[in-house]
Amino acid sequence: MVQISLPKNSKVQKGKYYKDKTGSKNIRKVNVYRWDPSSGENPRIDTYEVDMDNCPSKVLDVLNKIKNEIDPSLAYRRSCAHGVCGSCAMNMDGKNGLACTKAHSEIKGDINIYPLPHLKVLKDLIGDLNTLYKQYASVEPWLKTSKKNDNIENIQSINDRSKLDGLYECIMCACCSTSCPSYWWNGDKYLGPAVLLQAYRWIMDSRDEDRKERLKKVADELKLYRCHTIMNCTNSCPKGLNPAKAIAEIKKMLVTV
Repeated sequence: MVQISLPKNSKVQKGKYYKDKTGSKNIRKVNVYRWDPSSGENPRIDTYEVDMDNCPSKVLDVLNKIKNEIDPSLAYRRSCAHGVCGSCAMNMDGKNGLACTKAHSEIKGDINIYPLPHLKVLKDLIGDLNTLYKQYASVEPWLKTSKKNDNIENIQSINDRSKLDGLYECIMCACCSTSCPSYWWNGDKYLGPAVLLQAYRWIMDSRDEDRKERLKKVADELKLYRCHTIMNCTNSCPKGLNPAKAIAEIKKMLVTV
């Protein structure tokens, strides 16, 4: 029988336990993945007892409370706190999402927080997004037009503009791509749901004059066709978008164009 095990230095260990010092009767345990590359130690799960009587409603608020009042060494990304920037994407209660829009009341029992799956961890809850953004750049996410006069508006009909609904709202948080098994195994070549959704957004823009070239760029066995319509991407998108549908539409266009 084949046995597969993690390298010794990657096995997650039991970490520190931070007991509540406030005397509150409304306490929840928050288990957070911790790893500091400079320490030379294995990753660990630290547990914090958090006073929920003095904590706002979102998971990001819980993390801020831990960092501000209990353990300032905790590292994670955050910025707008309104579900717009995508900085605080992480895995909460086993599902990818934005910490600033996820209510901790939706989580039953202990709150378990991990970095996004698949990504190389830089520290604690911070994943390395360099590969994702290089792939994003490869689809050239900007308008290509031969019009030279920047002072004239590039007009678009209401109907053409409506075709971008469900596409332009993507904030590149990577929740979808990091929930996709195909991206886990082929992340260096398969563009993944987030980037392909963005590619489709520009393919569908009536003002763009480079549709055929854009389609050629993604028409690759690995870049596009590693998608097997598992639908994890659609299920995990915090903006309610449907990357799987966008990918399917690209495939249809390649057959008909």
